Amino acid sequence: MALQHRSFAILGLGTFGSTVATELVRFGNHVLGIDRDEKRVNLLANTLSEALIADARDEAAMREAGIGHYDVVLIAMGEDLEASILCIMNARLLGAKTIWVKAISRTHHRILARMGADRIVHPEEEYGQHIAQMLHNPVVHDYVKLGNGFHVFNIVISHRGEGKTIQSLQLEQFDLRWLGLMRGNTFINPDN
Repeated sequence: MALQHRSFAILGLGTFGSTVATELVRFGNHVLGIDRDEKRVNLLANTLSEALIADARDEAAMREAGIGHYDVVLIAMGEDLEASILCIMNARLLGAKTIWVKAISRTHHRILARMGADRIVHPEEEYGQHIAQMLHNPVVHDYVKLGNGFHVFNIVISHRGEGKTIQSLQLEQFDLRWLGLMRGNTFINPDN
């Protein structure tokens, strides 16, 4: 199944915004990047579908940029609460379908939620938790949260586990289920 390409407006091209924007382009999406810092915009001008030097707090500038026509608007300037609020107001006023916003605190989160953000992200906090989990559990190579307390873990089996069968590990006693096994570059399906 091929993923449908979408259009994204990224407001704020700092480290977080520019990373999200370049990855979305790499996935084949149309991405408009907006920042008032000319250097940031120039760095991404040849990478993004469109790059615009503008103040995202300015309703007229956002109307001219057409942000209301994008599938998703990501407000990536969490350090400035006032800018976040004005950007949400402008995006909603101009008809943005979905608005994601970066927050830097729980209070910031609550305000953004009341302003109508569809999704609020805390990248530093979320990734900090991710890194702490891997540091705390050395066998955890990586993991993904699925929600409702469910996770998918990529676990590295130590030398003590070599030669043992999956059944002998008795994963059920830890309420774990295995989805597959990688040996080198080969994936082994649990049903085989």
